[in-house]
Amino acid sequence: MNFHPPTAYGHLSEAISQILVTPEQLEAKVRELGERISQDYEDKNPLLIGVLKGVFPFMADLVRMITIPHEVDFMAVSSYSRETRRQGLVRLEKDLGESIRGRHVLFVEDMIDTGLTLSYLLRNLRSREPATLEVCAIFNKPQRRLIDIPIKYKGFDLPDKFVVGYGLDYREQYRNLPFVGLLKAEVLHPNKNKKDVS
Repeated sequence: MNFHPPTAYGHLSEAISQILVTPEQLEAKVRELGERISQDYEDKNPLLIGVLKGVFPFMADLVRMITIPHEVDFMAVSSYSRETRRQGLVRLEKDLGESIRGRHVLFVEDMIDTGLTLSYLLRNLRSREPATLEVCAIFNKPQRRLIDIPIKYKGFDLPDKFVVGYGLDYREQYRNLPFVGLLKAEVLHPNKNKKDVS
């Protein structure tokens, strides 16, 4: 994992008010998680499942740190409405390519906040009768949790603030930043301090 320095990202990095997790911290944590998963799933050929889009940078780095045979698949979901999103109800846009019955499944997440959507997806996967089903998340916002989610492999706890980078976006931007940071207030609320001119 060789990242460019934050300054290389021009106006994207200029929109960041504070870096919360550095590229070096991310690399060390992903390596640690990869080593633990390799030990725990030795001879089990686990299937790693991620939900697009935010998880793909973490997933790409994680699989390169796993030293045992494993497979990867992805799901894609969307919310029916703002209300159903608050309830954790989602529509499956892309399902898994193959059956997971009898497989050792590791669900890989970029961020867990309320836990509602993840709980829904885990129930869906459990109904398909995997041998085991565990969760790995690189980022966690425990203050926002509305439903308990056991996380076997966890990266970083983050504050209850809007963060971007390493897969996390704001209006589909900033996913490519190799760190996690807070967006400046003027980026999140560009019109807040502007006076009406009439």
